[in-house]
Amino acid sequence: MGAIYLADDNRLEGRRCAIKETQPLPGLSQGTAQAMRDQFHQEASILARLDHPNLPKVSDYFSEGDRDYLVMDYVPGPDLHQMAADARRHGRFLDENTVVPWGAQLCDALTYLHHQTPPMLHRDVKPANIKLTPEGRIKLVDFGLVKPLDPDDPKTLTSLHGVGSLPYTPLEQYVDELGHTDPRSDLYALGATLYHLLTGQEPPSAQARFLDPNLLILPRQINPAISPEVEAAVLSALALHPHERPTSVQEWQATLTGQSGPPAAAASPPTPETSAGVHTVWLPILRQNLWLIGIALVLLIVALALTFGPIPSH
Repeated sequence: MGAIYLADDNRLEGRRCAIKETQPLPGLSQGTAQAMRDQFHQEASILARLDHPNLPKVSDYFSEGDRDYLVMDYVPGPDLHQMAADARRHGRFLDENTVVPWGAQLCDALTYLHHQTPPMLHRDVKPANIKLTPEGRIKLVDFGLVKPLDPDDPKTLTSLHGVGSLPYTPLEQYVDELGHTDPRSDLYALGATLYHLLTGQEPPSAQARFLDPNLLILPRQINPAISPEVEAAVLSALALHPHERPTSVQEWQATLTGQSGPPAAAASPPTPETSAGVHTVWLPILRQNLWLIGIALVLLIVALALTFGPIPSH
């Protein structure tokens, strides 16, 4: 939907910035295009207020013709997708003692976003959108799919609406118009990102795992150097159903960094069969609706009794 440019700031000599250009989708009516532009300006103003060391600072936004532009800090350094690919080319894995602190920095950035008013979802966390600066700081870049989340209006859409990148996108993000995404959606993407960094390969998509639960290979089967605790944390974030993931990125961070015990669902690394597929989706629903099932059974028994009970004598 657009491009990113490296630019020189004409007002602040020596400053370089990144400019993200977005263009409207083809076939939109004039009214829809204007509504999306208004939404872009509203969201850009929210982004401009963000200030966190693990996020690039948005300094300006403007429109020219039918295109919108977001101006933010240029972040030098490689992205983590490049670093994982380089390690794989050399026949090695990125070290857990390096990856986990990166994950902790990402948790800090996402927790900051999720605690905004209204809360904000990044919606496209993946190694290619994470850069490592020369100073060793992690930066979560590309606000292309950022979504202000209004708890009172779960169907809030954005001018830059999208589903993200397949291996890192949870199932609920594909039906986002139903209002199912929340901070646990970013947590799924974060778990998929750490899976990639620790194993050197992308996890299978949530869609593919739903159809075949055996597709997800346990991280330690690929890289035995991964600790059981970190593997359990990654798998808990990758649960297909959001209710089976930790309730927040902040809670999950404590598990990842060893500051708390593992979540109940991940006390021992779950097998693909128990962490994915039909059982993952339906068991929580059944547990949450036992009272409805009980009422249905009572009504069924009453109906059978009325239908097949003894016929009164005349």
